[in-house]
Order: sequence, then C-alpha cells, then structure tokens
Amino acid sequence: MSIQTEPSSLFPELDMQHPEIVAGRRVKARAAKLLAAPGDEMQTVEVDRLEVEIAGIVGDYHYGHSRKSGSREPWYPRGTEMCNERQLTLVAEDEMAHVAGLMGIEHIEPEWIGANIVIEGLRLLSLLPPRTQLFFEGGVTLRVDGANVPCKFSGASIASHYPDRDQTELALAFPANAKKRRGLVVRVEKPGVIESGEEITVAIPDQWIYRP
Repeated sequence: MSIQTEPSSLFPELDMQHPEIVAGRRVKARAAKLLAAPGDEMQTVEVDRLEVEIAGIVGDYHYGHSRKSGSREPWYPRGTEMCNERQLTLVAEDEMAHVAGLMGIEHIEPEWIGANIVIEGLRLLSLLPPRTQLFFEGGVTLRVDGANVPCKFSGASIASHYPDRDQTELALAFPANAKKRRGLVVRVEKPGVIESGEEITVAIPDQWIYRP
C-alpha cells in the first residue's frame, strides 16, 4: 500500500512521531441481495428494490433520523434518543459462512439477522473503515458508520432455525464468533432507489492509527 503523506511533513514544527497514512482507494462490488423489515420485527425479507430516504429505508424497522439507545451504548441511559447511525446493515456471504462454521451450523441466512444488503465481491467487508462511501450505480450513496456489533438477539434468531441445538448456547455463540465478521452499519448520504444486482463503487478513505 502506498503512503500518501510523509508523517514528518504533517506538523514539522512539533517534536512528535506521526502515524503512517495509507492512501484511500476505490474498489468495485455488487449488491447481490436486497432485504427489508416491513413490520415491527428486525428480521428481513428479500425485495427487488429499496427506496431510501435520508432517514433510511421507507417503511423499514430501522427507519428514522434518530433511535433509542440500547445495550450497545452503555454510556447512555437505555432509551436515550440518539442519532440513528444504523439505518441499514450490510453483510457478506463469505463472512456469514465463516461464522456459521465457527458456530457448528450449516448456514446463516441474512434474513435471520436483519441484514438489508448482501455485498458481493469485496474482501473483508466488516473491516471497512468509518467514512467509507458506497456509490450505487443508480445514484444512491451510503456512508459507513462502523462495524455492526453482534448481539444475542440475532443469535437467538439464528438458533430458532436449529431447534435440535441448545438455544441459549447457540444464541450466545453468535456474538462470541461474529466479532468483526458481522458486517457494517451505514446511513443514507444520498437518497434514491437501489435495485438488486447494482454495481457499487466503494470509496475507502485515507487510513491511519491514532495514538495520543
């Protein structure tokens, strides 16, 4: 990978060590499958297209400019109104297959864990950095907030499809094995309609490790 800027040239007047900066790049991917949660449950169903507004997928469970805080935000009292950074969730087939293998089950369907878009052709989807932009060929732009932290509720949804297994054990196996493999949460930057099979240009920003 190339270095965009010599670390020492950022702040030459300061006596400090600067991080290596890896230049951003653009790669191609595809929206292999689209899903939405039209009811009051997080599980999704496959659709041919997604109509997205600045607040998210129209009619979806996660639609909204804001949401209530939960277990992922222990720094707020539960139920605190906060920005909705998880309007859509993205997953990759290869990562789901890997997690399924670690859990000792045959497969994990994206519907079971509330995914909205299955991304194809992009290595290590879950490790894309925040601020990455996904430009869909139909005009929609999504911006990555960060990794989707796996939880026991998605684990319970998976476990329900394997009734012969210990439900509690299998539910807890998901967060234990899906860290940094559970996909991404994103928000809508530019609204429009996403069609199944659309090509995506993924714009990865400059990256560095900040050490105070």
